Amino acid sequence: MSIRSNKTGIALALVLSLAMSACAPRVAVRGNLPRDEQLSKIAIGEQKRDEVAEILGTPSTLGTFDDKVWYYISRKTEKFAFLEEKVVDQQVIAIYFGSGDVVEAIHRYNKEDLRRIELVERTTPTAGKDLSFLDQLIGNLGRFGRTSN
Repeated sequence: MSIRSNKTGIALALVLSLAMSACAPRVAVRGNLPRDEQLSKIAIGEQKRDEVAEILGTPSTLGTFDDKVWYYISRKTEKFAFLEEKVVDQQVIAIYFGSGDVVEAIHRYNKEDLRRIELVERTTPTAGKDLSFLDQLIGNLGRFGRTSN
């Protein structure tokens, strides 16, 4: 085996390894999900909000229409190169508070409980005239440099 073919083989291996590493997905984990040991310290019907916050920390978010629900959310996503990001795992722990701000229930949701909401792509028409770039430029010509007395 010649030295030249050995160098070519090394260069080819290097190029292939770089190409393969570029195909590795980018993984992102976001959120604040309490561990099971922490959740086991929460007793339904006994602890209040301040005790829950002390054990689990502050929630990721509160209920939209009612602050009687605390959500702890964690999401793991993967993205390959230029492809769209994909949710690999999602966990949500919802803690419901009843009267007197005492823990009423704890529910765990995962990726299978996720609901897709389709966004409406329509736009609301506005009154007035659509001005082109040139119309806007000409309309602003006399406005600069004037001082009001």
